[in-house]
Amino acid sequence: MLKHRTSSGEKPGPEQDEVKLQNASKQIVQTAILQAVQQVSRENQQKEKRTNSSVSLQLERGKLTKKHEKK
Repeated sequence: MLKHRTSSGEKPGPEQDEVKLQNASKQIVQTAILQAVQQVSRENQQKEKRTNSSVSLQLERGKLTKKHEKK
């Protein structure tokens, strides 16, 4: 005697498929946003390092110029 199983957990219906797709889409969007934020953060850090290096070089050049002017 075979029993036909009709429990909702056995075969996904259209609603369950849609929920899975929505969850997958949300995960993809969250991952993309996280990666974009990390990239912007890295780029800002690199810009800051370049700016700090440039300022340091300018300050050092200024000090050298002032030393030479005193002589």
